[in-house]
Amino acid sequence: MIVMKFGGTSVEDATAINRVAEIVRSRLPLRPYVIVSAMAKVTDGLIAMSKAAGCGDRETALSMSRALRERHYTAAADLLHTGVFTDFHAELQREFDALDELLMGICAVGELTPRTTDAVVSYGERLSSKLVTAAFKQRDIPAMLVDARDLLITDGQHTRAVPQMDEINVRLNTQIKPAVDSHVPVMGGFIGATRDRVPTTIGRGGSDYSAAIVGAALNAERIEIWTDVDGMKTTDPNLCPDAHRIKVISFEEAAELAYFGAKVLHPATVLPAIQKNIPVLVLNSRNPSNEGTTIVSRAPKCRNVIKAIAAKKRITIVDVVATRMLGAHGFLRAIFEVFDRHRCAVDVVSTSEVSVSLTVDSNEAIPAIAADLAPLADVKYEGRKAIVCLVGENIRGTSGIAAQVFSPISDINVRMISQGASEINITFVVEERDVPEAVRRLHECFFRDVDPEVFE
Repeated sequence: MIVMKFGGTSVEDATAINRVAEIVRSRLPLRPYVIVSAMAKVTDGLIAMSKAAGCGDRETALSMSRALRERHYTAAADLLHTGVFTDFHAELQREFDALDELLMGICAVGELTPRTTDAVVSYGERLSSKLVTAAFKQRDIPAMLVDARDLLITDGQHTRAVPQMDEINVRLNTQIKPAVDSHVPVMGGFIGATRDRVPTTIGRGGSDYSAAIVGAALNAERIEIWTDVDGMKTTDPNLCPDAHRIKVISFEEAAELAYFGAKVLHPATVLPAIQKNIPVLVLNSRNPSNEGTTIVSRAPKCRNVIKAIAAKKRITIVDVVATRMLGAHGFLRAIFEVFDRHRCAVDVVSTSEVSVSLTVDSNEAIPAIAADLAPLADVKYEGRKAIVCLVGENIRGTSGIAAQVFSPISDINVRMISQGASEINITFVVEERDVPEAVRRLHECFFRDVDPEVFE
C-alpha cells in the first residue's frame, strides 16, 4: 500500500478536491491511505478566531467562523448531489455549531490556553477529511473516514505534541490495516489526541509528519506528499525564478533542507521514513504528470557540489558571555538546560572559551531565558536575522568549499558560520534583508551548470 498526503492548496476548494479524487482513483490498485490538511488558509483563520475569542471579541470570532462555515458549505454544494449534500450540510452544521460553542466558551472565560487552541485548530482537518470522504464516495471511490484522534496518540504537550509511536503502530495495524484491501482510509493530518482523547496538534505543517508516521507503521511501499509545486527546488523560486527541480535527493540532504527553511516538506517527515527506508515523493497535485522529487536513502552521484540552498528567516541571535566561567566545566550544560526548560529549540551554535552564540526561531521565550541565564552570564540578543544553509553530500571531502561559498558574498556581513557535524551542510547567519541577494549570488555560482541526471 501507499500513503498519499494532500496539502491545503490541494484541497482548497471543489475544483482542487476533484483533482485529488482523480489522482487517488489512478492509485487505487496500489491501495492508498489518504491524509489531508485543512483547506488552504483555514488553520490561520482558526488561530485568528481563537485569539479573538481569547481577547473577549465574541463578534469577530463568530463572524470569522461564519465565513469559514460558508466556505465549506459552498465547496460541499459544488461537490455533492442534492440528496447527499442535504445530509452532509446537516453534519457540517453540527460541527460548526460545536465550534461556535467552543469559541463562546473561550470568550466567557477570557483566556486562551494551548489546550483550547488545539481544540479550535483541530476543526480544520476534521472538516476537510469529512468533505473529501464524501466527495470520494460520490465518485465511487470506496472511502472510509478515519478520525486521527483514535489513532495518532500523543503526549499532552499541546500545540507541539509528541506522537507515541508504539501505541500508534498497534492501533494502525489492528484497526486500519485490515480495511486497506477494500477501502481508501481518509484521515486529517496534523491532529491527534491524548490517551484520554483530548485533541492535540503536532506542530504547523504536521500533516506531512502524520503521513510519514502512518507510512512507517503500515510499512508502505512509498509516501507521496502532494503539494502545489513540482517537487523540491535548488532554492526558493520566489528568490530565484531559474531554480531547478531536484529529481532525486537523499534523506539526509532533504532533512537538512527541511529543517533550515525549505517549505515544501515538514522537517520531521523524513524521520519515520528513514527508519523504515521508505521512499518519499514530493509531487504537484496541479501537475500530476510531473515526476516531482524522490527522496531515498542513497541518492545517485551528482557532479554538483551543492544540491540546494535554503533560508530560514525570523531568527534571533543570543550571545551568552561569561568571563567568570573561564575553564569551568558544565558551562554549556547549564546554558542548554535553561533553553530546555523553556522548550526553546536551538538551530546554530558557535562557541569560544567564555562565550556561546546561538540562534533560535522564537522570540517569545527570550526575555525569560535571559533572566534565567543572568546568574551565569551576560546575555544579549538581536532579532531580524536569517540562516542560509547550503546542502550537498559532495560538501564532505571537497577542498576549498568555504572559499567557494563566501567569495560571492564577500561584501555581505556574516555573523555566524557553522559546518554541520553531518558534513553535508555549510550554514551561516546574515541580516534578514540580505537573504535575497545572498541566495541569488550563491545560486548563480553553484548552479550555472547542472547535472541532468539529478536536476531539471
